[in-house]
Amino acid sequence: MWFDSWSEVLRVLIIGSVSYVALVAVLRLSGKRTLGQLNAFDFIVTVAFGSTLATILLSSDVAFLEGLAALALLAALQFVVAWVSAHLPGARSAVTARPVALVVSGEIQHAQLRRNRLSESEVLQAVRATGSGDMSEVAAVILETNGTISVIPVSKAGNGSALKGVRNAGGLERP
Repeated sequence: MWFDSWSEVLRVLIIGSVSYVALVAVLRLSGKRTLGQLNAFDFIVTVAFGSTLATILLSSDVAFLEGLAALALLAALQFVVAWVSAHLPGARSAVTARPVALVVSGEIQHAQLRRNRLSESEVLQAVRATGSGDMSEVAAVILETNGTISVIPVSKAGNGSALKGVRNAGGLERP
């Protein structure tokens, strides 16, 4: 259908505007973690926020306060999971993946590339983006928990303490 009634269009405009303001308020109250760089869990919560907002906007079967309660519930659950994962040992691994070394001492770890569904060209692109053209100048390339790729040049590897908790970091991590 192209058109039901002007009252439905007006409802979408009013409820949409109020819902948008409510969503912004809920996101601001839930803290920076909700909108930070996304790991898989954060991405799921973000999609759920969008789906809930769309339902509030387009379904006249859902009352505004019910939709607002759903948005608040998502934000509260995300806050609780983030708090638990930050304060209880081992809980973080249930929500997010560990970072993994894709390159160790200039050597590409092909098994890790396959396991993480990445290509060698993606790793080389990340290395080139840092201005390096020589893999022997690369101490490590890390696939972070949010999907970004970090490149650590040999000149900045130091004692490797930043690699604590990185799977497959090999001998790069030194106390």
